[in-house]
Amino acid sequence: MAYFLQQIANAAPVAALYAALAFGYSIAFAVTRRADVAYGALFAFAAQMFILFSGYGWDRLWLVLPAALGFGAVVALLYGVGAGLVVGRHVMRPLAFSSDNTVVVAALGVVLVLMETARLAADTRSLWLPPFLNTPVVLWGDPAFPVALTVLQLANTAAMAAIVLAGHVFLARSAWGRRWRAVSEDRQAAELCGVDTAGVYLSAYALAALIASLTGILAVSYYGNMDFGGGLVFGVKVLFIAAIGGAGTPLLSALGGAAMGLAETLWSAYGEFLWRDLVIFSALVLLLVIFRRERPVP
Repeated sequence: MAYFLQQIANAAPVAALYAALAFGYSIAFAVTRRADVAYGALFAFAAQMFILFSGYGWDRLWLVLPAALGFGAVVALLYGVGAGLVVGRHVMRPLAFSSDNTVVVAALGVVLVLMETARLAADTRSLWLPPFLNTPVVLWGDPAFPVALTVLQLANTAAMAAIVLAGHVFLARSAWGRRWRAVSEDRQAAELCGVDTAGVYLSAYALAALIASLTGILAVSYYGNMDFGGGLVFGVKVLFIAAIGGAGTPLLSALGGAAMGLAETLWSAYGEFLWRDLVIFSALVLLLVIFRRERPVP
């Protein structure tokens, strides 16, 4: 029983990460209805910039660790959101309403560019952050098997949940959220009502890039490292998660992400780790076939 509770606790940070990623992806997807694996690349790119500039602040600027991490986080946000704006404005917006295949090819190109940029910036070295805030917090004090998470895991879970909650409130109650819903529901009707659909799309992509950058910084602060090819893996995962949860509805996408994080953790605890991704992706494809069938014309 204690082992199972520990796995549920371990699933909380992963579920929160996938929920925040799927939430951000859904904001951009809702206004284009085009699959975009470049979103995962922005997540990984911001994480890699965080590691790189935190190390620069520590080694070259002689900053103490908290200041070096803060410096790395600020620069990573600038690079992540800046890359999102460039990609959204000059790559995705011109192609957003063209064929699906065109967007997929362009997104793969963006993934390769960001991945190679991070690799060259790091001189092909695998950089690691030092562990911090790793003091365990006991959640259930069983003497034989205490259930615990670290301070950083709890902080990351709370931060990512706060991102989803704040984003949902912003979309539901702000004027920009009303324009975003109008464009996502009917772009042409929104244009006839005077809504700047191009501006809404670009700002939606920027908001999605901001969420991807924040989650990348939070995730790599715990894992310590982000592989150069991690962007494509996370991009594909988020695409499937959002499709199952309802890609045009951010909150449902977030719930789908949380469910996938729980499933991944439980499989890692009770099943063969090498088969995890195959089983998870197979289940996602099956669910997509079941729940996303075309509706018959009335």
